[in-house]
Amino acid sequence: MTDNRPYTGNLSDLQVVVLMGGLGTRLKEYTAACPKSLVDVDGHPFFDYELRLLKEAGFRKFLFLIGYKADMIEEYYGDGKDQGITITYCYDGEELLGTGGAIKRALDLLEEDFLVTYGDSFMDIDYEETVYRYFAGKAAGYRALMTILKNNNSFDKSNVIAKDGKIVLYDKMNVVPEMEYIDYGVCVYERSLFEEYSGDRRFDVAIIQNELSKKGKLAAHEVTRRFYEIGSPKALSEFKDYVNKRFNTKNRAVFLDRDGVINEIVYNEDTEQLDSPQKKEEFRLLPNVFEALKIFKDKGYLIFIVTNQPGAAKGKSRLSALYDINTAFVNAAKDEGIDIEGVYMCPHYPKMQPYTKETFLIKECDCRKPKPGLIMRAVKKYNIDTASSYMIGDSISDILAGKAAGTKTVFIGDLKCDACKKLCDKEPDLTAADILRAAEAVE
Repeated sequence: MTDNRPYTGNLSDLQVVVLMGGLGTRLKEYTAACPKSLVDVDGHPFFDYELRLLKEAGFRKFLFLIGYKADMIEEYYGDGKDQGITITYCYDGEELLGTGGAIKRALDLLEEDFLVTYGDSFMDIDYEETVYRYFAGKAAGYRALMTILKNNNSFDKSNVIAKDGKIVLYDKMNVVPEMEYIDYGVCVYERSLFEEYSGDRRFDVAIIQNELSKKGKLAAHEVTRRFYEIGSPKALSEFKDYVNKRFNTKNRAVFLDRDGVINEIVYNEDTEQLDSPQKKEEFRLLPNVFEALKIFKDKGYLIFIVTNQPGAAKGKSRLSALYDINTAFVNAAKDEGIDIEGVYMCPHYPKMQPYTKETFLIKECDCRKPKPGLIMRAVKKYNIDTASSYMIGDSISDILAGKAAGTKTVFIGDLKCDACKKLCDKEPDLTAADILRAAEAVE
């Protein structure tokens, strides 16, 4: 992807740069024999778990910046071809260069735009949204993007002021009370930012981030899930527990449609029709939603939202506005003590519309319900037992998607005769008046 090419929505076009040169001194009982990225977690090197996320997101081009015990990393991962990806390497040299210096040293290998992540961190986010927001920001004059988490000083000290999709201030050294967010660890940059630094010298990429924030050139992607890192034995132990629960234990889940189940359908004045909310100011929860979600949680279900949202593809809104709605809802649920494991949204539409602006959204896809793609993405990532899980929605497409994915199904609302005919032999397992009744009815 370059300045001359429009955003395509294809993450295989974007280079991923992985910082792997750290010594891991706080984890020395493990890193005496290997670098942090190769520390064993349940029979696999730690970075395998993050690489799995990146590959599932669609990334295919990787550049590993390696230093301490670099030969072990290169020997283990090789050129990546056996995993369907390409991996190239750049060595720190005899002296560690810091995060910024390591990236600068690899300048000749960097593409016009690239995503940066860390070999000692597990960051489960919507990378499609990250990359989309970067290129949307770039079109508006931003030069980089930082992912941020609203942590209010939990995990570590907050160091970011953010507003309306922009980093107002990022400063690790001078913390002020207005800071509610923390830098999450995934960023996207223009290559030109590193061309401005001369020679092989040690510097932290935080210098670039701080300067960009002060100039108003650093875009933001607010994420909602905590990150895991292995900077200490305690942190490594926490991640091992997480791996056991997520990847080694069969989980059951509820997959919830959104509009008409979670939130109200709204009146669209432009089309003079009832429609999905197209901006977060229009998003209003239906009664008893949080009560229902707590029941699902108490029954041991992981909670996912799976929703068709073609508004941006049809030109009714921008994709960023649809993402904002999802983020606001997940944060509201979190404030109630409810974890939404993921929001899986299909933003596509098969036919170009008169007001379509983001043309990359026009496509035939495997995620638009009644196809089961949204559900199956979550099933794959979270080791879901579909036979003991439920798809809950208020439309025929929800029931058909659930059946195709192998889940049980719950139809919200009155199941009219015409709906029965269309469903044929795909009748829902349960019907319920609303999401609260559905939560009470599932086993």
